Amino acid sequence: MPKLAVPLTDIQPRNAKPKDKPYKLTDGGGLYLLINTDGARYWRMDYRFGDARRTLAFGKYPDVTLAMAREKRAEARKLLDRDIEPSQAKRIEKAARKTAAANTFEAVARHGTPTS
Repeated sequence: MPKLAVPLTDIQPRNAKPKDKPYKLTDGGGLYLLINTDGARYWRMDYRFGDARRTLAFGKYPDVTLAMAREKRAEARKLLDRDIEPSQAKRIEKAARKTAAANTFEAVARHGTPTS
């Protein structure tokens, strides 16, 4: 009989200790907390897009809480449901924010327009 994934509790990520090898605490739906040998804890989500297995990074615990990681997983699932690759959407959004920040009045005043 297959083992069912039991969702994480708030205490489990907080109390996760490093081991000899990196390991995962799974939450379900592809979401897990990767605990490295140095004790660093990272939220990740594994998913399939087309024929490829992919991993999406959500940030470092405790900066990204369990609730926030679950929200990010839900957002990624919505994109997948619409046949949009989440990591590509994340790159496009990041580039758009960088472009918007570069087009502020202060940036233009200090450095001129991009063509000058």
